[in-house]
Amino acid sequence: MRGEPSCPKCGGRVRAPGLFADSWQCDEHGPVYPLQPVIPPSVEALAVVVHRARVPVWMPWPLPVGWLFAGVAYAGDDRSGGRATAVACSGPGPLGGRGELLLVAEELGVGLGAHYAGIDGPDPGPDICVDKPPGTKLLAAGRPTPLWHVAKAPADRAVFAGEALGLWLWAIVWPEQSGLLLYDELVLTDVRDVGAEAELLPCGALSQRLLS
Repeated sequence: MRGEPSCPKCGGRVRAPGLFADSWQCDEHGPVYPLQPVIPPSVEALAVVVHRARVPVWMPWPLPVGWLFAGVAYAGDDRSGGRATAVACSGPGPLGGRGELLLVAEELGVGLGAHYAGIDGPDPGPDICVDKPPGTKLLAAGRPTPLWHVAKAPADRAVFAGEALGLWLWAIVWPEQSGLLLYDELVLTDVRDVGAEAELLPCGALSQRLLS
């Protein structure tokens, strides 16, 4: 489990702001919003990210039957706030076995979604063809939200990306066939708008996908 901030684009070590730089620095990617250490899923951990987030904290609401909240992460610090968030959920896959879903909201250029998707980043723009019909549509914050299939992702996962509330929205599913979950009229809610109901969220084990 991570014990210190890391680069949201590659997972490498970052240097804190100091005398010669006023932002976190990655040797490979330069200035970045640091990905904060991931901790086991709990309502309290989710509340911390919700409080700091400047972007949506997307979650299926309600969760699909049998699914559990499996962890949350964010990129940013006390000064910047969370400029990218990632929420993990896990449960029975549509075709049997165990499925995992990772939802990432981020500002342009942060690179967290591309990192989890396993593609070159920082953004999905070059890898989605918005001139063609979307691969699926979700309901995000009450709005129909098209997502396009990201074809260059590794074969072990299904990756979709699009725009919601003016920010990137990534939906990454393992294994690849569990992507069928996204064709079932999935409804996403920004947890920042949920209020006290979030205290009833069922929590499971920490998703190792958040640590990759």
